[in-house]
Amino acid sequence: MTGVLRDVSIILGTGTPEWPDDTPYSCGWTWAIANGASVNVSAYTASPHVGTHADAPLHVRDGWIASHELPLDAFVGPAQVCGVVAGRAALGVRDLTGLPPGGRIERLIVRTGHTIARGTFPAWWPALTPEAVDELVGRGLRLLALDAPSVDARESTALEVHVALFSAGAFNLENLDLRGVPDGAYELLALPLRIEGLDAAPARAVLRAP
Repeated sequence: MTGVLRDVSIILGTGTPEWPDDTPYSCGWTWAIANGASVNVSAYTASPHVGTHADAPLHVRDGWIASHELPLDAFVGPAQVCGVVAGRAALGVRDLTGLPPGGRIERLIVRTGHTIARGTFPAWWPALTPEAVDELVGRGLRLLALDAPSVDARESTALEVHVALFSAGAFNLENLDLRGVPDGAYELLALPLRIEGLDAAPARAVLRAP
């Protein structure tokens, strides 16, 4: 597939909104040329959930796979970008605008409009119901990606969508910047970093339009 690459990652930097009470991004300098060192060497701290990232199943259940075990093929390949019916909190498959009515859908990217890309953490965002996830898994879903901070609703503690995805061998990608990205078919390239033993991994997400 040929076409222009479009970066849909959230910039990871000072001021990138983190989940309330999670560890924010911060950066310092171990060595600095201005202080007489031969090179600049930086160091940063952040929760792996700050910015664009893939959750590992370990995020919701002890004993499930960690960040370094995420399968690469789930995060690379054909993807469909869809919008949502405005005002709905719980989304069924028919609330996804631009989703083809039938056939296989391996990677679904949902544009909710509730994104940290504007510089603030959203008060709420819509989420698919577990029943909708089951229906999509039945159509071959391997990856559910979206622009919101979580595939589950903000107030959820059971994380039913996470569990439904991971139980079915599917995965997620959260905190994309989909502003100005129209519905349609794309190629997704969004490899999670190979970091050992974490419950999530940062990712650089890119779309290529045919």
